[in-house]
Amino acid sequence: MSVLPKDTVRQFTIADDDDGVRLDRWFKRNLPQVGFATISRWARTGQIRVDGKRAKPEDRLTAGQVLRVPPGGEDAGRDAAKPRARALSPEQIAEARAMVIRETPAAIVLNKPPGLATQGGSKTTKHVDGLLDAFVEDERTPRPRLVHRLDKDTSGVLLIARTPGSAASFSKRFASRSARKVYWALVVGVPELSEGIIDAPLAKQPGTGGEKMHIDEEGGQAAKTRYRVVDRAGTRAAWVELEPLTGRTHQLRVHMAAIGHPIVGDGKYGGPDAFLTGAVSRKMHLHARRLIITEPKAGEGAGGKLDVTAELPPHFAASMDVLGFNTALSDAAPLREETPEKTPEEKKQAARRHFKQARKEARPTRRGRGAAAAAAKAKPKGKAKPAAKSKPKPRPKGPGARPGSQKAR
Repeated sequence: MSVLPKDTVRQFTIADDDDGVRLDRWFKRNLPQVGFATISRWARTGQIRVDGKRAKPEDRLTAGQVLRVPPGGEDAGRDAAKPRARALSPEQIAEARAMVIRETPAAIVLNKPPGLATQGGSKTTKHVDGLLDAFVEDERTPRPRLVHRLDKDTSGVLLIARTPGSAASFSKRFASRSARKVYWALVVGVPELSEGIIDAPLAKQPGTGGEKMHIDEEGGQAAKTRYRVVDRAGTRAAWVELEPLTGRTHQLRVHMAAIGHPIVGDGKYGGPDAFLTGAVSRKMHLHARRLIITEPKAGEGAGGKLDVTAELPPHFAASMDVLGFNTALSDAAPLREETPEKTPEEKKQAARRHFKQARKEARPTRRGRGAAAAAAKAKPKGKAKPAAKSKPKPRPKGPGARPGSQKAR
């Protein structure tokens, strides 16, 4: 997107990444210094044009359309609020680049090492989010965005969206659970059943400041995890695949501890029993091994399946060797198939059926003749009153009288 003087009319061609976005949302993504009040005024006075036609803030844009933006419009103070790239050291840039395992027009996929937080927080100054400026090439390159998280001590596949449009698309897929994730874990002991689904609602544990979860059958949120034992080291430990069917905080860790087989190194939920003696590392042995997700159409070569596998961190690989596990025994294939996304027309039809059914249920019940007769029969029987006798109508007299008239005149 070229930068033009503030007193010049600007022309922008809508990119594939912004296909289907609202006009006001386009401004927030691409010209954040222009406020909504200015956008509304421009639209009301016809100064904003899409392919030469007037446009409203709520109109949806299509890739390839040409958007005319009048000069000026920068709101006071909004330039300062626009995020700017952080200056990173050569070592930080090298660290960020070393984590990359796949790059596409829509995504950057990292293999996050254990011990590195995904986002910052209290007393957390080093994190993945702070290293994403390493992928900002110039002022025209949008800053990549996180679309999901991994715990600080969990390693493996971490998806980063390159643009705001791809971030919205990926976030939608994670929220709808169409993204499929498979983790590898080493657990203490061996589950009695070689595979199954753990269905246990989770909630924040009181008194922990929300930093610890626990099973709450009454007020917890639904949480399901599919597990499969890949191999075992006697009765000492097992190597398991874990597939979260929901996305609750610390879900895998809490669920495995709940069935009596905490993840090796997870002292937070397993306590002292979560550690093995000998040469097995005391670090967390939970790794996001594989991610399968549909990419948005953000450029040539995008829009298909993104299927990524992350190599084990050194401590996890060493523990696998110590316990005699062969990584070739599992390809981390998800159990469930992705639910196909509905087309816009299918979504509209489903919405129409929903509202039609809702109106039908809200409509008061109409009483037909049969219902009225049944209600009459259901009345308690009492002494019947004699029917009132109707007076006979006088008969017409004379030759000029007509039937139904009261009297011939």
